[in-house]
Amino acid sequence: MKALKPAIFVPTLYFLEGLPYALVVMASVIFYKNLGQSLEFIGQVTSGFYLPWVLKFAWAPMVDLFGTKRGWVISAQVVFSVVCLVFALTVGTLPKDTVIQITVAGFWLMAFVSATQDVSIDGYYLEALTNKEEQSYFVGIRSAAYKMAILFGSGLLVYMIGVLQTSRGLPVAAGWAIAFGICSAIALAAAVFHFFALPKTAPAAKPEGDESEVAGASLKGFLIIFRTFFEQEKILWIVIYILIFRLGDAFVLKMANPFLMDLPAKGGLALGNDVVGLISSIGIVALLLGGLLGGFVVSKYGLKRTLMPTAIFQNLSILSYLFLAQYRPGPVVVGVFNSIEQFGYGLGTAAYTVFLMSTVKNKYKGGHYAIATAFMAFGILLPGYFSGNLAAMLGYKTFFLVSFLAAIPGMMTILLLPLEDK
Repeated sequence: MKALKPAIFVPTLYFLEGLPYALVVMASVIFYKNLGQSLEFIGQVTSGFYLPWVLKFAWAPMVDLFGTKRGWVISAQVVFSVVCLVFALTVGTLPKDTVIQITVAGFWLMAFVSATQDVSIDGYYLEALTNKEEQSYFVGIRSAAYKMAILFGSGLLVYMIGVLQTSRGLPVAAGWAIAFGICSAIALAAAVFHFFALPKTAPAAKPEGDESEVAGASLKGFLIIFRTFFEQEKILWIVIYILIFRLGDAFVLKMANPFLMDLPAKGGLALGNDVVGLISSIGIVALLLGGLLGGFVVSKYGLKRTLMPTAIFQNLSILSYLFLAQYRPGPVVVGVFNSIEQFGYGLGTAAYTVFLMSTVKNKYKGGHYAIATAFMAFGILLPGYFSGNLAAMLGYKTFFLVSFLAAIPGMMTILLLPLEDK
């Protein structure tokens, strides 16, 4: 097959970047809720899956030093396909305790492979699209493809499982087996397609010398990048802001779907997979719209004038879940309020992301951004880990109120950031 133009392979690459992330970080929460696992289990185990995205900067240089990024991408997609196939063959056929053990190990492997694939795809993107104008042109396309994968993996697949359960009487575990089988087929087809279709690129020049010299050069470069990142003005407040700004969202992120699905006796809304999947799908569209508006507002008015207003809107929207827990409305109202929360999340996160990009220096853009996003990921992982314990201890209504209050310190640190220089 002839190497294709970026307009064809960029969307397929970024769809396959988003799909494993959607399964590991989002769909796994609903999967384990369907298996009857506790809030504590869901919060701790599924937050742990996020660790490879926190630490991926540590092994990212290996992608440059060994093999080609094209090869890393294809290999990652093959492994992803195999893991999904194992899930498809075991979920619904083996005892629940065995399924949990297999899937926990499988999600960990999927997360590690996915985080490595992220590094590979982003690097390949820069190698295959050497023209800066071309790189900029496809940013919107790659973002849209990634969001479509999130929509598919955490929304439409869950909706399909719910429909199979309610309309066809299929056990929920069997529905998940079908969903994982579909993901396996998609990943394998993508790997084959990319093997034949991706252009072979000229990789970046590697340091000369034996392996010990190369490793030494890589370590020295990493230390320089790390040191220069922490030489920025008001770096302490920058790091604190990155770590704690999304504290409230991180709590809600893990417990929102369990709240929608839990029994009324436990404070939940008792919604099925089909309704939750549909609500999630609509919410992701609202998230995308919020992100687009946030990007436009920041580009027009600048961070100094927009970071606090967007943060206020984002964190006030957390109260949508407090309203739902208090008044327990029907699915339509739930969908509306979930969309409001997701829109606010997208709006605030867009400004937050622009700030992250502003913390990099021209000479070390990739390395500095990797460090900043690692702090961001850790700021999501840690509260997510304790979210289940907190929700189980407080009950959903108090939990959502605490989540809102937890967001306030992050907003206050905005006043201490060097925004006049950003």
